[in-house]
Amino acid sequence: MANARLYAFWGALTEGLKTGEPQNEARTGGEIFAAIYRDPDRLRGFLAAMTAISAGAAHAIAQQFPWSDYKSFADVGAAQGMVPVTLARAHGHLTGIGFDLPVVQSVFEDFVGENGVSDRVKFQAGDFFRDDLPKVDVIVMGHILHDWNLEEKRRLVAKAYAALPKGGALIAYDAVIDDERRQNAFGLLMSLNMLIETRGGKDYTGAECQAWMRDAGFAQTRVEPLVGPDSMVIGVK
Repeated sequence: MANARLYAFWGALTEGLKTGEPQNEARTGGEIFAAIYRDPDRLRGFLAAMTAISAGAAHAIAQQFPWSDYKSFADVGAAQGMVPVTLARAHGHLTGIGFDLPVVQSVFEDFVGENGVSDRVKFQAGDFFRDDLPKVDVIVMGHILHDWNLEEKRRLVAKAYAALPKGGALIAYDAVIDDERRQNAFGLLMSLNMLIETRGGKDYTGAECQAWMRDAGFAQTRVEPLVGPDSMVIGVK
């Protein structure tokens, strides 16, 4: 994906920095997800790339989060299904949902079936801005919040809070920028990538995300490093 999609767009970084405008399909009136999702080959490539970028974090989340306290989860914006598959394989008591747009379903179900967890991981079609989120114990949003502007980030956090039971948890993971904005260079570069690819998207610090969670009503929040540049921000209702 970096070669076939991102390289050419990053060639217009200077214009992006000067204008604050995305440098992808938006330059000709298009929109990133519409462009990717309408082409089956491009969609499969994108979803596979999301699996690759999520694999390390998925294994760390499976190991670090206290899953024994919970029974169900939903991965919102699940893509191919790396996180649900990893969690289900690591914890036999869990049942999970992959929540994504309808066009993703066949790719998701193929991947889940190949990994032998179709009995406990199901697909639920939906648009996370228009539809209610699944009613589960834990909601995961991986590499989702950074796609959107501040108002939209807050909307997604609030929707997760509304869907969770008391004691339920939201896990938001990204290349979370350190609070002083001096250590996680990858997170800063990923934020530039959001400038190239989205209107208003950017990466964020752990302190910023915890503030959004507290404003939404979460009683407890914390930040935990995962692997490489990724960290998870956890909010408990």
